Amino acid sequence: MKNILVLCTGNSCRSQMAHGYLHYFTGKNAKIYSAGIETHGINPDAVAIMKEDGIDISHHTSNLVEEYSDIDFDFILTVCDHANENCPYIPSKNAIRLHHNFFDPSKVMGSSEEKHAAFLKARDEIKHYFGNFINTYF
Repeated sequence: MKNILVLCTGNSCRSQMAHGYLHYFTGKNAKIYSAGIETHGINPDAVAIMKEDGIDISHHTSNLVEEYSDIDFDFILTVCDHANENCPYIPSKNAIRLHHNFFDPSKVMGSSEEKHAAFLKARDEIKHYFGNFINTYF
């Protein structure tokens, strides 16, 4: 079984969506972890947009990366530039480290329709990227 860590700044939105899709795509072939260099709690708009695609992340928790320091990861995936540049060293010797800076929907201000469109855009980018990740590495 592979251990996959998804990292973002606050572990509230993009990393949580990625966690949800990775869990869905890998089934029982991987253990998925998500964490941040800070914790901001789970973004309710991320929960809602994932639910629209049939994936429930409402039970996820917002965790600090230090909580997983004793796990040997096969993949460490950063989903925002800030986490990629500021994450503490993770001592997984053989981990494949990948980075992709996803659009941050939580920064969008505007009407509920504009916010929904932003979360939909981010969700679909994340779903596509991690679908390709699974096809490449699994």
